[in-house]
Amino acid sequence: MTLSGNQKRKMKSASRLYTVQALFQMESSHQTVDQVRVEFLDHRFGAEVDDGTDMIEGDVELFRKTLEDAVNYQAPIDQMTDRALVAKWPIDRIDPTLRALFRAAGAEILQSETPPKVVITEYVGIAAAFFPDGKESRFVNAVLDHMAREAKPEAF
Repeated sequence: MTLSGNQKRKMKSASRLYTVQALFQMESSHQTVDQVRVEFLDHRFGAEVDDGTDMIEGDVELFRKTLEDAVNYQAPIDQMTDRALVAKWPIDRIDPTLRALFRAAGAEILQSETPPKVVITEYVGIAAAFFPDGKESRFVNAVLDHMAREAKPEAF
């Protein structure tokens, strides 16, 4: 079966969301990256939820790579995030969902060929989904823009 460009984009978007959720789960439950990866691939990708709706299939390779890169490059990603945050609010003081989001986005900015502007747009959308009534999506946009300009200035 050949997937359309729109289907592929939706799968990549879903994988980014799943990566943020997996990183959050790792931090809150102290599970290993291997445990969380298996759980997501076996039970979340394409799963049927209680109300009969299905969770979208994700791009498995993007999920695996972003999750692994977020874990393997966490220190430089956190340092880059700290430089983008206000001095009084280092990454360890921010909301754990946003921390997971910055780590996933940072992994993509640093370790993928995806254009930084695409990464920013995708993760701002995820922030808006998690915080629909808040200002977090604007905050995420500003922090990720700073991170991307530092990591890949040639893209701007």
